[in-house]
Amino acid sequence: MLKIKRIYDSPEKNDGFRVLVDRIWPRGISKERAHLDLWLKEIAPSDSLRKWFAHDPKRWSEFAAKYHKELTGKKDLLRQLKTLEAENSNITLLYSAHDQLHNQAVALLRFLKSARAR
Repeated sequence: MLKIKRIYDSPEKNDGFRVLVDRIWPRGISKERAHLDLWLKEIAPSDSLRKWFAHDPKRWSEFAAKYHKELTGKKDLLRQLKTLEAENSNITLLYSAHDQLHNQAVALLRFLKSARAR
């Protein structure tokens, strides 16, 4: 099962395998406090896309479409996530954004679910 969670929220046993999907390390979080199993920064949006989006909800639809296009070129990383999902009952994709509805983890989760449905 795939789910998302802010890295600032307390780790829980049912998080399972914890994967940070941010390109930049979150402020104020030590590696110990993060309880990460993997930092997959390469799957995050490109710097130019991240900076253009700037967490502006008005740009959300266009951001998600552009990020999904970027993800189609990251087949090895997507395969890695698929393997991790097969090996672990729960995978939690971690992000640091304040906005819980408009961030790359939400877009990534939607992409992964739509790819699974195809």
